[in-house]
Amino acid sequence: MSVQRLTLACQKKGRLADGGFDLLKRAGVKLAYGRDQLLRRAENLPLDLMLIRDDDIPSFVATGACDYGIVGENELYESMERSPRLADLEVALKLGFARCRLKLAAPVDGEIQTVEDLQGRSVATSYPGLTEKYLRERGIDAEMVEMGGSVEVAPRVGVADAICDLVSTGATLEANGLRAFETVFESEAVLIRRKEALDPSIDETADLLVQRFEGVIASRQTKYILLNAPTDRIEEVRAVLPGTDAPTVAPVVGRDDVVAVHAVCTEEVFWSTLERLKAVGARSILVMPIEKMMA
Repeated sequence: MSVQRLTLACQKKGRLADGGFDLLKRAGVKLAYGRDQLLRRAENLPLDLMLIRDDDIPSFVATGACDYGIVGENELYESMERSPRLADLEVALKLGFARCRLKLAAPVDGEIQTVEDLQGRSVATSYPGLTEKYLRERGIDAEMVEMGGSVEVAPRVGVADAICDLVSTGATLEANGLRAFETVFESEAVLIRRKEALDPSIDETADLLVQRFEGVIASRQTKYILLNAPTDRIEEVRAVLPGTDAPTVAPVVGRDDVVAVHAVCTEEVFWSTLERLKAVGARSILVMPIEKMMA
């Protein structure tokens, strides 16, 4: 009897595709190479990867053509605003990459400086569903001008008074004389599925995949710190270590006044953290990445 394979939808190319492939690699999924540009098979799991356009992923998952999908939250919720048949989709896991913000922006020296200034105006966007919902909830009636790309030039050429577009660094807005004044939606890559139960024959594979993804995400956010500290300042060192409550303390050979401290830190470790550790007496401080982690 053949094993039922789980199908995961992923974007063909771009930041989401790069992040998705990296996530699968770190989760130990080995993909076979082939001539098929649509389907990639995993060699070590009953898993198939379907490569499609990002805006098609919600529909593929909703209709059952794929069991799971990796897609940007912005694309997911925009699609759900446009199509009621996608209401059965849910986020199984936030993946922590491809972060961006959907922002309202207008000419720097123009009349539009706040959301209220959009009343009766026009807004160019590739995300009319999310944009209109945001404005409607705030009592703002504005015309949506849907564009497939080059949204940032709309005010300059007279297509619309303002825009609502994805922003990562803000450099494109600045280059076009625009200023962002409101965040409509914060987005990152997410793993999606239908709310209804999966076929029991692939449920185990799905649980395993999610568990491995969780481990990869946890390891990315976690660092391993090793340091030496004066015996009488351990509590001060503990207070500085980010996101840890029980570091391992071990004796240092030949020293009664110094101990070795090992800690798994679940929060980001900044240079300022190392400086604060040094200020309370810590020395020989090492910060190392954690390749794999499972609770």
